[in-house]
Amino acid sequence: MNQRILVTPRSLTAEPHPDVERLKDSGYEIVYSTPGAMPTEDELLSLVPGCVGWLAGVEPVTPKIVEAASNLKVISRNGVGVDNLPVEILQQRGVKIMIAEGANSMGVAELTIGLLFSAMRAIPAADAGIKAGGWPRTRGLEIHGRTVGIIGCGAIGREVARMVVALGAKVIAYDPMRPNLDLPGASFSYAEIDEIVAEAEVISLHCPMPRDGSALFTRERLFAAKPGLVLINTARARLIDEEALLEALDAGQIACYATDVFEPEPPVDLRLATNRRVIATSHIGGFTAESVDRATKIAANNLLAALQA
Repeated sequence: MNQRILVTPRSLTAEPHPDVERLKDSGYEIVYSTPGAMPTEDELLSLVPGCVGWLAGVEPVTPKIVEAASNLKVISRNGVGVDNLPVEILQQRGVKIMIAEGANSMGVAELTIGLLFSAMRAIPAADAGIKAGGWPRTRGLEIHGRTVGIIGCGAIGREVARMVVALGAKVIAYDPMRPNLDLPGASFSYAEIDEIVAEAEVISLHCPMPRDGSALFTRERLFAAKPGLVLINTARARLIDEEALLEALDAGQIACYATDVFEPEPPVDLRLATNRRVIATSHIGGFTAESVDRATKIAANNLLAALQA
């Protein structure tokens, strides 16, 4: 019997990808979860036994699932986040964790800019109003000349910074490593998070969760921001205290929250998604033809490299 590889990302189960299918040429059997759906714990418990490799998406992987994966040697993500994985438990069991570094950075960065334009010009409201028979005209704001805060300057954040500077905005950014982005000093500088919160008119999140799992944007930070802040999140929903965010939206402290991420996905509590100040997309940042191709190729190659080492 061929060794088995489990494939669970929704983008790859809905339509099998050539770079996944070619794993069969190396003698592996491919096991897919339910097409186009995020697998549940019960489904994963039924699929993972006997699998030596796992090409994983953003589905939560519990310790119970890891316990059932007695033959597992490697988990290869088709992205860069590992928040959904019990990293310490996997490391203790000798399971390698590999990521597709930089594969979806352009797709997520471009969506961020799309959300920025949507928020500043109220594009979704205008579209919905016209389709409802109205003619809404909301006075918008220009990006040129604005101060935009970027939290996290990894592969995605740095692309967003370059695009925003090209649009004529000033960027103030936070990243503990402070990488050199080769941007002009008049348009780009680093600062601490609280300085950014106090100065920025737009803030975009591109960072991992704090190590203790706490929200980065608490009620205190949300209400310390300039009134009318546009807040964009294409990173992780739990970076923001949701109850405090709802309060800030209702008070008008946050003029618009544009997000591609929810907790859980899809959202069960729709108070945030249906708020009139929220622009929501369904975790599509890395869901472009180009990003999927890059991420899948890297993830499949990582699997083979780990299994054949």
